[in-house]
Amino acid sequence: MTTGQVRVAVVGTGDVGRGWAAMCVALGWPVAIFDTDAKALSDAPEAIARRARALVGLKRADPEIAEGGIAALHVGRSILQACTEAQWVIEAGPEDLKTKQRMFEAIESVAGKARVVTSSASALKIADIAARCVRQERCLIAHPLNPPELIPLVELVPGPATDPALVELVKGWLHALGRIPVLIKKPVPGNVATRIAAAVWREAIDLVLQGVIGVEDLDRAVSVGPALGWAAAGPHLTYHLAAGERGVSGFLQHLLHTFEAIWQELPSWSKLDPEEQRRLIHAIEKAYDEQVAVIRPARDRRLAGILWGMERARES
Repeated sequence: MTTGQVRVAVVGTGDVGRGWAAMCVALGWPVAIFDTDAKALSDAPEAIARRARALVGLKRADPEIAEGGIAALHVGRSILQACTEAQWVIEAGPEDLKTKQRMFEAIESVAGKARVVTSSASALKIADIAARCVRQERCLIAHPLNPPELIPLVELVPGPATDPALVELVKGWLHALGRIPVLIKKPVPGNVATRIAAAVWREAIDLVLQGVIGVEDLDRAVSVGPALGWAAAGPHLTYHLAAGERGVSGFLQHLLHTFEAIWQELPSWSKLDPEEQRRLIHAIEKAYDEQVAVIRPARDRRLAGILWGMERARES
């Protein structure tokens, strides 16, 4: 292990856990994995290696370092084997409170050396997840977006007992992994990114189900429209810049009534009935189902290209 690297244990080897592991492995960090699901655990090393090598192919990782990390990946036969030497334990199990509480209890019993224990939860509070733990000061949410090894955002949500110094420590580790952490000051269901995504997706679903636009054109309108602008600036800054010399105050005075008229027309439903679910599934599958094997790597290439462009722009 070289200077700056951290010994990581990933508990839970679903898609998110594999993404965390691939991210760390690709940079040569020592990683151990464990899952109570024997099948998921046995399949994980191959999937993690594939995803780490994909980062190499996308020029997001050095091939020699990544191969070293892959070779060193340790599969724990127990949670004790995976976590006993870890400095950072990443819990990435199912989004279920009781399951996560059991996992945190188990982690606490075996990960005495860990400086930090983070949960990848998107809709649960760390105070609830770690409620049965004694060392709650080292616990916090570190929520990535999918795929974690490519999208750099990680939302950090401390609990009332979390040590602020450890939040800063995790920020440093995430920066070392090429991530961009944001601190959420007040826990809310879905954190921030998932809430915004849920709001946008509800409108996207509604527009499709109302026959306003097809699935493919809707996705295109978002990805090369507002999403592209937000990738460069985010929503508040986008509108602030659009206002020119007037600034955001002038923008609101000029266009707030337009947005208020749109807001009044936006859907407010909170559930999809079975027939609406059927229609939505049919529409999405009709648009994409035969192409997923081709679309996924193409999506990843576009993500890598966007990241490369953003990084070059920051350097210039």
